[in-house]
Amino acid sequence: MKILIVDDEKLLVKGMKFNLEQDGYVVESAYDGEEALRMARDKTISLIILDLMLPVIDGLTVCQKVREFSNVPIIMLTAKTEDMDKILGLEYGADDYLTKPFNILELKARVKAILRRSSSGTTTTTKTKLTVGSIEIDYNLRRAIIKGEAVELTGKEFDLLDLFASNPGKVYSRESLLDIIWGYDYPGDIRTVDVHVRRLREKIEPSAASPIYILTKWGVGYYFKEN
Repeated sequence: MKILIVDDEKLLVKGMKFNLEQDGYVVESAYDGEEALRMARDKTISLIILDLMLPVIDGLTVCQKVREFSNVPIIMLTAKTEDMDKILGLEYGADDYLTKPFNILELKARVKAILRRSSSGTTTTTKTKLTVGSIEIDYNLRRAIIKGEAVELTGKEFDLLDLFASNPGKVYSRESLLDIIWGYDYPGDIRTVDVHVRRLREKIEPSAASPIYILTKWGVGYYFKEN
């Protein structure tokens, strides 16, 4: 699998590249946002590790523009500790984030988990399609079709929809969703789940403000109601 690292700290890029190549990945690098956007169009890229603070075009803008043409998984890197930076990265389409400085073993664990799930799908199911209410889930294209209109989803959004729709009525806590969907002992903020659920609702619900499919069990978590 090929990973694109985007960061203007060349020593950091060198260290990440060395460690990921030791795990058998092919690693490309870009040092500014403009170069990153050009390289991100390479359809063989399996994952992007993207710094928030970049010259020419900032990381948030790069993330947003990549989402216009690709659902490739994105891990956002940030040296800032403000919650808003993390939330914005997720809102703009990132799948995960790491705050600098980080342990390289933690980065490798997240890379492995994301790539494992994106390459194998959410489960080992042989299903090709699932219809719930007005939503049709296409497992081959990993997208939703609502009233005949295709709805493109990021990897994590699709995984969430698949889990919810395949288990209607079952309530999942945020912690259990982090474990199931993110695929490892996630040390981060459970608001990661809230952001992804909100983005998914915006795409599949008739009204994100009044959801009819993905509902909240206050104080517990989220569940899917088959309409």
